[in-house]
Amino acid sequence: MRAVDIIVRKRDGAELSAEEIEFFIQGYVKGAIPDYQAAAWAMAIYFQGMTDAEATALTLAILHSGEQMNPHALFPPGSKVVDKHSTGGVGDKTTLALAPLVASLGLPVGKLSGRGLGFSGGTIDKLESIPGFQVEMSSEQFMRQLREIGLVVGGQTAELAPADGKLYALRDVTGTVPVLPLIASSIMSKKLAAGADAIVLDVKVGHGAFMHNLDDATHLARLMVEIGRNAGRQMAAVVSAMDQPLGQAVGNALELKEAIDTLHDRGPADFTRLVIVLAGEMLRLGGRPGTREELQALARVQLANGRAWERFRQFVAAQGGDVAVVDDPDLLPAAPLVEPALAPGSGYVAELRADQVGQISVALGGGRQKKGDAIDYAVGVVLEAKVGDAVEAGQPLCWIHAPDAARLAEARRRLLLSAYRISENPPLQPALIHKIIE
Repeated sequence: MRAVDIIVRKRDGAELSAEEIEFFIQGYVKGAIPDYQAAAWAMAIYFQGMTDAEATALTLAILHSGEQMNPHALFPPGSKVVDKHSTGGVGDKTTLALAPLVASLGLPVGKLSGRGLGFSGGTIDKLESIPGFQVEMSSEQFMRQLREIGLVVGGQTAELAPADGKLYALRDVTGTVPVLPLIASSIMSKKLAAGADAIVLDVKVGHGAFMHNLDDATHLARLMVEIGRNAGRQMAAVVSAMDQPLGQAVGNALELKEAIDTLHDRGPADFTRLVIVLAGEMLRLGGRPGTREELQALARVQLANGRAWERFRQFVAAQGGDVAVVDDPDLLPAAPLVEPALAPGSGYVAELRADQVGQISVALGGGRQKKGDAIDYAVGVVLEAKVGDAVEAGQPLCWIHAPDAARLAEARRRLLLSAYRISENPPLQPALIHKIIE
């Protein structure tokens, strides 16, 4: 086989065999297939798509490109390790609150996370805003921490699904992020490699997500659930809204602060609700008895009693982070300029486009414009008015955390021009949870 023939076949709309996909992935990992051919192949997939069979074969090829962990030996027979993954959004700091919450209820959570893709923030970038926090670890370190405190969040390693690590970075800079089979295979290869028994997916839909309509989001959710089931895992997917940012904070350290507030039971209502719903699904798949409503109530109590916060502190310490900084979030990186964007008129917030807010945060320095860019952990946007809120002219719609006056002025201009829309009439309140797929 030759890589160029596989690229041409996919460019022309042919269905690739499992053998062709395995050949291409193995060649890319070993360096026999260069970045430029992988980029061409990804772009061919962008335009031609993949069948479900191809997507499953791609997931398994990526999975088999490296080692696979088996955490079952760490815990008593019958115990389950659970995992969660979001398809990405703006202001989506869910893992930072959800993982310690579920772990504090006795279900081990072992998770591999990624860095930001496009305007979608990454869990790893947010955690690295804590001084000293380490995400790079060996499989042995991952397993040891999972056994000792029941919670670990690691970055992509050289051992686990190395093909995904290479493809993940390539997609970010070649315009091939929003491709359903590449999203599904990226997520599920990491989830399967980490060895969790039960996996809950948070599939985002809306302006600020890779999936812009509910049909596509449902297709992605069902595809990933099916891939996981075929690999012997228990699966569920929550399809949630991402037309406006989740919570109020957008930006690495700013989102970490909001997650810390949520672990103290004082987070934004929409973010807290999503954390509780996802926790209920993880507990259900993890074998905890009770109805969905009862499990969600249990999770809410755990936020209020402080045990989830204590597990977060243990987790930060275990991965080398400075616990004094999370105890006093004012010690986190802070932008030199913090100024508001003011409402140009009175009325109601009719629209708050998550994609625009995400792009503005990237332009401030909070994301990557190209592969290898450094991130400014301090910058971003903190929302004060969201869809449905009444506002008066001159009232702050949001606060811009900027590195300099020029970028602050440009962010303010773009927020008022393209992110916010004010209407005389109150809009319908948007739904947060669209559906749950089992």
